[in-house]
Amino acid sequence: MIDVPLSVLDVAPVAAGSTVGEALRHTTELARRAEELGYRRFWVAEHHNMPAIASSAPAVLIAHLAAHTSTIRLGSGGVMLPNHAPLVVAEQFGTLEALHPGRIDLGIGRAPGTDQVTALALRRTMEGLSAEGFPRELADLMGYFTGEHAGPIVATPGRGEQPQVWLLGSSGFSAQLAGLLGLPFSFAHHFSAQHTLPALALYRQHFRPSRWLSEPYAMVAVNAICAETDERAQWLAGPSALAFLKLRSGRPQPLASPEEAAAYPYTAAEREFVVQRREGQAMGSPETVGRQLTELLARTGADELMLTSMVYDGADRVRSFELVAEKVAGGLRRQGWTGWTGQG
Repeated sequence: MIDVPLSVLDVAPVAAGSTVGEALRHTTELARRAEELGYRRFWVAEHHNMPAIASSAPAVLIAHLAAHTSTIRLGSGGVMLPNHAPLVVAEQFGTLEALHPGRIDLGIGRAPGTDQVTALALRRTMEGLSAEGFPRELADLMGYFTGEHAGPIVATPGRGEQPQVWLLGSSGFSAQLAGLLGLPFSFAHHFSAQHTLPALALYRQHFRPSRWLSEPYAMVAVNAICAETDERAQWLAGPSALAFLKLRSGRPQPLASPEEAAAYPYTAAEREFVVQRREGQAMGSPETVGRQLTELLARTGADELMLTSMVYDGADRVRSFELVAEKVAGGLRRQGWTGWTGQG
């Protein structure tokens, strides 16, 4: 039985033959159901120039989701800081926190979440797009929230309206920085599984207590597709594997149907890529997913798990989270977790 809080990471997947509006409505429905089931957080991820993903404007989408839910924490998984001026992020998320106090998370990422050409179109200058500038821009952002930013600029909203700030990572850089700053850390195990354990070790090794957190708090994001049988889950997982393959080959496209994914003529190398991508993830019946998540928790010592499920049909996506909540976690509403939920 899973005994840590569970949360949701969503990208508003756009299925082939559907519209962006339909994708966003499915995400809204999933957020409502996740709240009913007892998931702790619902995060949306910033990506750009990707036909299969509609969550390119996290702050706007979070505002919409907050208006259609009442208790679940909502946030970004994450906002890619190189794409934005820190003042803009502070004002956007300060506004969200002012409107929905105590419910907003700001997950910050160091990568652009897109290709370099699109990143340049977003920022309109090369300054700030390099990884070297990330710690300085993060310090600027935190300064706007705390009022300790050097200079005459005051973020309004922003100052005094600080959401729960997380650092996100898929390697050791952000893990170490999160530890040094005393911030909670979320690792992208769903696409960088080979780096999970080293990154978590770095985070815990370098952690320093801060005004926000007295001890390390690590969340691990994992692909989780749950269905009534292992075979059904594998069938539902086909489109996400094909979408990632197309993205890596520079040919992104909307999310194919399970039938289209099954009919795709994989080469031997492509099949091996898919097999490697699924290693360490959770995919199958409730019994299989429960075993896989339990093993992941044993390896990582994670304080929380964040599940992401890129499934073609919205009803199948909702059903996956329902099965995890009721049959893997034994009913999230009945768990009664009292662990850390916010800043301070």
